[in-house]
Amino acid sequence: MESGIEPGSLEVAMKTVIYYFTGTGNSLAAARKIGGALGDTDLVPIASLANTPGAITPAAERVGIVCPVYDCGVPVMVARFAERLDLSGAKYTFAVVTMGGMGVSALHQLDGILRERQGRGLDAAFAVSMPGNFPPLMRSVPAEKCGRTLGRADSRLGEIAEAIGSGRSVSPGFAPISGLVKALSYGSLAKAAHDAGKLFSVSDACTGCGTCARVCPAGNIEMVDGRPAWGRHCEICCACLHFCPTEAIQLNVMLGTEGRGRYRHPDLTVADMEAQRGE
Repeated sequence: MESGIEPGSLEVAMKTVIYYFTGTGNSLAAARKIGGALGDTDLVPIASLANTPGAITPAAERVGIVCPVYDCGVPVMVARFAERLDLSGAKYTFAVVTMGGMGVSALHQLDGILRERQGRGLDAAFAVSMPGNFPPLMRSVPAEKCGRTLGRADSRLGEIAEAIGSGRSVSPGFAPISGLVKALSYGSLAKAAHDAGKLFSVSDACTGCGTCARVCPAGNIEMVDGRPAWGRHCEICCACLHFCPTEAIQLNVMLGTEGRGRYRHPDLTVADMEAQRGE
């Protein structure tokens, strides 16, 4: 579904940079949609900056963060990025989170990090419902339903781009339930995330193709004797699991992932995932 917004036609003309993190493509698709509507926008993968030292100073007046929701918060890599972001030269700052369930509390988290570090928070904050993609918690969405969800998301992203282009102030909104879930579960996720590689396993269906290592935004997988080995800086994005062409990779938590389907945004490619690391 098209938004009807012509590239570069929005009201407030500014140079924009959008920093994004994605595991299955929803957030990259959102960043591309918004950036295309705003015009004069650079998309910068957060993973490409993970190992760079010091503050990150955007060369743009309008700065955005687009990322998924994990346990009603943001990925650990995104939180650490936000702590380093220098917004002293920015006139307008926004964030968009993509989620399969609830997660507006992730916007409050980002706003809080920026306020603590920068003395200013988000000028606008948005949430977009997109197909869920954490198999231990939810089965993959059937193709027809997935298409409808993506169509609604596309329309919503058009509205978001219009609000951003107009320089509108938009608060994250009231989110007591997702805030409670985040309070109960996110801390444990953040502490355990980097060691989560030990929760993945690979079956004899593995062909040694190395796709999992290529798509990992954290560079946390290497091929050892033709099989993936996970390191200790996982982000639990599950890109390895979703991209495996033989579904040989499983995540052994909760209900597990065997037979629960796989998902990635239809526009996402292995090359897109490799580009995240800036290599």
